[in-house]
This record gives sequence, structure tokens and C-alpha cells, in this order.
Amino acid sequence: MPMRKDESTRSHGGAEEFGHQRAAPLSAAIEVDVRGYITAWGPDAARLLGYQPGDMLGHPVRDLLAGDLPASARRYLRARPGDGWSGPIKARHRGGHRVQLTVQAHPLTDDRGGIRWLVVAGPAAEVRPGPEPGDPGRSEEQLSEEERLLESWTLAQMPIPVAVYNTQARLVGANVAMTRLMGQSVAQMRGLRLREMDPRPFVQELDRLQEQVIRTGEAIRHEGFDPLSDEPSKPAWAVYLIPVKDAVGVVRGLSAVVFDYSEQHRARRRLTIVNEASVRIGTTLDVSRTAQELADVAVDRFADFVTVDLLDAIYHGQEPMESPASRAVDFRRIAQQSVLEGCPEASLVAGGADSWPEYSPPAQALAAGRGVRHSTGDEEIRRWTREVPHRAESVRRYGIHSVMAVPLIARGTTLGVAMFYRHRTRDPFDDDDLLLAEEITARAAVCVDNARHYTRERAVSLAIQRSMLPRTGMRQMAASIASRYIPARTAAGVGGDWFDVIRLSGARIALVVGDVVGHGVHAVATMGRLRTAVRTLADIGLPPDELLTHLDDLVLRLDEEEFHTGEPEPRHQTGDLVAEERKESTGELGATCLYGVYDPITRTASFASAGHPAPVVVAPGGVVTLPRVPPGPPLGVGGLPFETVDLELPEDSTLVLYTDGLLRSAARDPDEGLALLCRALAGPAESAEQMCQSVLDVLTPERGTDDIALLIARTRTLDAGSVATRDVPATAATVAEARRWTSRQLTAWGLEEAIFTTELVVSELVTNAIRHASSPIQLRLIHDAGLICEVSDASSTAPHMRRARSFDEGGRGLLLVAQLTQRWGTRQTPHGKVIWAEQSLPPSRENGALSFSA
Repeated sequence: MPMRKDESTRSHGGAEEFGHQRAAPLSAAIEVDVRGYITAWGPDAARLLGYQPGDMLGHPVRDLLAGDLPASARRYLRARPGDGWSGPIKARHRGGHRVQLTVQAHPLTDDRGGIRWLVVAGPAAEVRPGPEPGDPGRSEEQLSEEERLLESWTLAQMPIPVAVYNTQARLVGANVAMTRLMGQSVAQMRGLRLREMDPRPFVQELDRLQEQVIRTGEAIRHEGFDPLSDEPSKPAWAVYLIPVKDAVGVVRGLSAVVFDYSEQHRARRRLTIVNEASVRIGTTLDVSRTAQELADVAVDRFADFVTVDLLDAIYHGQEPMESPASRAVDFRRIAQQSVLEGCPEASLVAGGADSWPEYSPPAQALAAGRGVRHSTGDEEIRRWTREVPHRAESVRRYGIHSVMAVPLIARGTTLGVAMFYRHRTRDPFDDDDLLLAEEITARAAVCVDNARHYTRERAVSLAIQRSMLPRTGMRQMAASIASRYIPARTAAGVGGDWFDVIRLSGARIALVVGDVVGHGVHAVATMGRLRTAVRTLADIGLPPDELLTHLDDLVLRLDEEEFHTGEPEPRHQTGDLVAEERKESTGELGATCLYGVYDPITRTASFASAGHPAPVVVAPGGVVTLPRVPPGPPLGVGGLPFETVDLELPEDSTLVLYTDGLLRSAARDPDEGLALLCRALAGPAESAEQMCQSVLDVLTPERGTDDIALLIARTRTLDAGSVATRDVPATAATVAEARRWTSRQLTAWGLEEAIFTTELVVSELVTNAIRHASSPIQLRLIHDAGLICEVSDASSTAPHMRRARSFDEGGRGLLLVAQLTQRWGTRQTPHGKVIWAEQSLPPSRENGALSFSA
């Protein structure tokens, strides 16, 4: 019930205002909830006890007591009768001294059924406590007259608006504070109901509640504010309607006490919006989405139009300048929202780029590092709008009258500016609005910064990971390859999943799939080190189980290096030593890996697993089998063996390798995922690419929470005509015969242009085997994507290339082989070793080389 200005200074006196008008002694009103916590604290309470509202709101009322409650108060609280309690208490002043107070406490029921207490306190002489039961000191008649007289004085002098109504809810009397609030004298209001005094909806609702109090005898607390008030910040009122009962409990009327709780209402509103912002802003790690959530919350709560702009450097993933407001600042609009559909007020579309001049409000906010508030009549705003005709037209057409600019600053980095506008809301922004905008913008800035760092780290991780995936165009005859890598979109970042296809000697290929524990750049970097190690170990021809053993040792070393470079604290406790031993035994850089080698000549696939799912084999006709490959321990455990399993495959079989992200999802367990995978693979597919896409369509309708790596190899077989083998006796005449045999074989394959080079290579390799190795010696030529020459012997000693001096008669054989061929090497076999050399062939002579696609 707002005060009317024309009546605000009117004087009232006499008995009709409940006593003589004189300087009012200090009386304080506070509100306490059912748990005993203070929910409202008036200015008179601050003057009486020295505490400001911010000191006491939300604190227990017992913190004010300087002693125990009187026995009568404790009995009253246990009994919870309908009437209030009054009596003396000792309170603690903020200055440390004790204050003797007399209080009146009234139980209230708000319009939602909640229980609260209105406590009115003053110096001990102001309000006398009611008589204890059985007090023999005075007669009931004397007490009633004394109480009536005391109440008249008290009400007249109380600064809190109070009015008394009879059982027909018609005014009997009011104190001076109430007449000032209503803008009418008691004589003008006496005998009227509230609805007859004031037609406004808030007053009409109070009239209805007064009838309820008289009818039920229960006190009510009602909150509201006057929507027609001319004040920029509309006052908020808490009205306490308290029944007045006689000695036998019959309701004889009611009293109305009005408390201005505008400050508490604004604080509660601000906390509510800030809490809502903390829930609604930052639900994703997407920069644009987070900025849009800020705009949505602000428009829903206190602004009519909001824009969020990022500095152009931030938008492009760079770091901003130290002083972004020293000149015109380039920015990018990433979000905006309006109470009007389509944001017609905007002078820039989302995603558009522009710049702020140094005198503009956003540039001022950046320079100051805090929010600024303007009206459109300010010179800065007029100058800023004049320079952009569309902006000036928007201000005029939509009636924009108030503007705030708040910088987005997180962790010392300035990210951009949020602009808040009002045109449909009549009141301009005030200091409370600016404080609120700064609070929610600060929360949004942290979320935007988190999203920015996540996006940058994710981009780096993806770039590293994709740079390590196999490239297209690898020429090989062993299989037709298709693959997919799908990173998960989670807050944890990109994982360490990887796959690889490696060309090996003898027309073979290695198929690899692995998964490093963890996410982010660290997991991707670890994956890269393991992938490089696998390629190196595969190049020397290690069988799968030995390769995984070496890889396991590497993970243990990496784990140990990382542990020691972390500079751990000194360990003196037994528990620390046990934890260290457990860490060293299990490894924190854990990973799983499946490594296999396919030989298109023998149609044999050899696999070994380090804690990774076994491959799936699809035979011609769509028959799906799950070969038993012992899983073995994950990499990084150490000390446990791995086992190689040889699989003999029919021609045109398909090998499917994957990481567990393909099978797992929130809606199914891995066993269900494996069943779906088998059904998808059993369907018809003309190519590995088509099969790969079919699998993903079935198992990944939605983006999962883990990375997915899928590798499909449809195997091929080199026919007998592409491989030629000859035993070589360990005699000097054998070398010439080997050259002639090679010439005839290349002629049969139509590779006459390669005869000269190949004869030289065969001559050197066979000669080395006769001189430095032992029988049996075998020569093999393989024609696939290139021409491969292999010489095997029974010696395990690997040859090495050395530098021959000018007067040496030998020592140039391997150097010559290296110069004449594209690549060469050696690999160990169960019975000795193989030295091989490979030549590239012109495209017209390649034996149907296939491409790799990813």
C-alpha cells in the first residue's frame, strides 16, 4: 500500500491515532521462519541492535540472544497456542553490550500455509509483558485497563504502520505510520473496509484475507507489491493480519501490521535469478550455446533485449590483447534474444562481425573491467547510435530507453561483452539490475571460458589423432580396407582410440586397434607414442605376442617416467609405499590393444590381444563367427604373457576390429551391442565400405559417450601364379642359376623392364646367404602391388649395412640393394631369418593394387 504524496506530510493527533503524537521510541520488527531463521529485518531493528539486514538475513534468531529464553516463552513454544507471547528478553548489540528488550511474538500463516513469526521488539519500558497465569498482584479489571492504555500509547508511537479492524473488517483505528502510508486520516477511513478505501487488486486481496482471519482466527502473512507505483523500484510489502481475541479466545477483531521488505525482496529476487542462471547457463560445452543461455535467462527475468558478443580473437580461438579497449575493438555476435520474436531490435545478425568504437558503452565496459549503465539520452549513447543508422532507427522505433554493458571476464581474460536493453519494461535499469547483470554474466563468462578451453583442447586432440590415422592411397594386395573414427562429444574430451593398417614384408599387412585409458590431449599423446611403437616393432617382423610384450614394457616405462617427473611428495608412511607399489603394478597409463597379421599367400591371420575384444570374422555368405583369442592382460600390467592365435580364413573373408565404444551405450550393455554387431555384419554388403556404414547405422544412431574406432578388412588371396619359389643350394654356381631363373619368371609376368635390377638384387642376396648363413636357402619372388624378392636361410644373425673402404673387395652388397630398391629389411622366422627387398612398379604393371579409405 504505497504512500500518497499529497497526504504524506499530513499531521494526525489525538485519541483517534491511538494516543498522543510525539517522538516515537525505537521499535523494531523482524520476521522469523518456522526453523528459527531471520527472513526480514527492518531499518528500526538495525538502529536498535546495530546489525544491518545483510548481517542477519538467513541467520538463526538465537544468535541475537544474550541469555536463555524466559520459562514462559519456552512453555509457549512447546504448547503452540493460537495467541502470541510477550515478555522481556536480553539481546546482544553489535557493539557487544547487552540490551534489555520487551518483545511481542505473533504466529502467522502465509497464503501458502507456511508458518512464520512476527516479532516486534523495543526497549524494556515500551511494552510490558502479559501477566503470568495465577498472578495475584492485580485484578483482571485493572490489568485490562492498563493494557488498553499501554497499547494505545505503543501503537501511536510505533513507526511501523498498524491498523485495527472490527469483526466486520471495518477500520476502528490506525497509528500515524499507517495514515501516512494510506494517505488518509483515521477520520476519513474509520468504518470503511479496505476495498472501499482503495480499488487496487493488491488491496482487494487484503480485504479478502481479513475476512479469512476473522472467520478462522488464524494469523496470515501476505506479500505483494504495488504494480502502479510511480517509484522506479516498486516497494514490496509484507502485511501481517493478526486476530485480536478476548480472554476466552473469541475473535473480537484483527490488527494489520505493514512491513516494507523491499530490500529483502530485491535480495531474494537477485538470489533467485542467480540460482536460476547457475542451473540454466553452462549446460553444454558449446560456446555459442552457453552465450545463448545467458541471453535467454536475462530476457526471461529482467531485460527486454540482450546481445552477447565475443572478441574476434577469442571467437577464432586466439588469446585477446591485454588492453582490448585501447582502440576500436573487433567482435563477433554469437547470441541474442528479445521479448519480440525474431530480435527485430538487432543491428547485427548472429554470427556477424563488427567493431566497437572506443567511446561506445561496450568499449567503456571493457576499459573499466566492470559493467556500465546508461540511458539513451546520454551523450555516449546518442553518439554511438548516430553512427549506425539501423541502430538509431531501432532505438527510436522500439523505444529503447535504458542500456547496460557488462564485460565477460573469466580467470583474468576478457572474452567479450553482454549488452542489456529495456524498451517494453517502463523502469530503467538501476544499480540492483547492474549488480544482477554482473553476477550472471560472471557465471556465464566462466562457462564460456570452460567451453572455449574445451573446444580448443578438443580441436588439438582431434588434429593430433587424425594426423596419426592411416592415410589413403596405401598400395597393397592383401585386403580391401574401410574404417571409421567417431570422437565422442563429452566433457571428458577426445579419447585415445586408434587403429592402423601397416604394410609388412612378404605382401602381408598388420591390423591394429587400441584404446588408451582416459581422454583429452594426454590420452591422445599417449596413443601417438604407442602407435609409433607398434609401427616400429611391426617393421622388424615381430610375431603378435612378442610385439605386445615389447609394447607392454614400453607402457610400464612411460608410466614410471610420468610418475617420477610428477615430483611426488616425500613418502614416509607405509600406506604411501603400498600405494606406490600398487600403482607400479597396475599402471596408470593403461591401454588395450589387438594386433594381427594377415598373410594373403597362406590365408592365415595371426592375432594376439592385450585386454582388447577379439576380432569378428565374417565368412563368404555372411556367416559370422567369434574366434577365441585369449584377451591377455591390458598393457601396463607387466609380467604376464600374451598368446598368438592363428586363424585360417577362406578366401574373401572379412575381419572386423573395433573399440568397445562401438558396443557400449547408455541403453545397452556390451553383450547386447555384440549381438547387434553380428546381426549387422550378417547382412548383405557389396564392399567393406558398405559394411562399415551398415554397422554404424545400426549401432550408433546417436552420438555415444565414448570414442568409436572401427576397422574392416575384406581379405584377398594371392594366387599361385603371383608367387614363385626356388630352393638354392649353397654352391657358387647357384648364383648364376638363380639370376637366370629370375629372368625367366619376370618375363612370364611381363616385367621385362625390371629384369636387370632384380638380377642384381638376387645376386647380392643369394651370395650373402651362401657366404654368411647356413642351409637351407630359399629364393621367393612375389608380384603384388610391387615386386618383392626374398631370400631365407637358417641363420638368425641379421645382416647390417656397412661402409666399405676404397680398397675393400666386398662390403657393398646391401648398399647396392638399398640403392636399387624402394625398401629392404629383415625379419626373424621360427627357423632363421628372411632378407627381403621391394621394388615399385609402373602403374600399368601393378597387380591390381587396392586403395585404403578412412
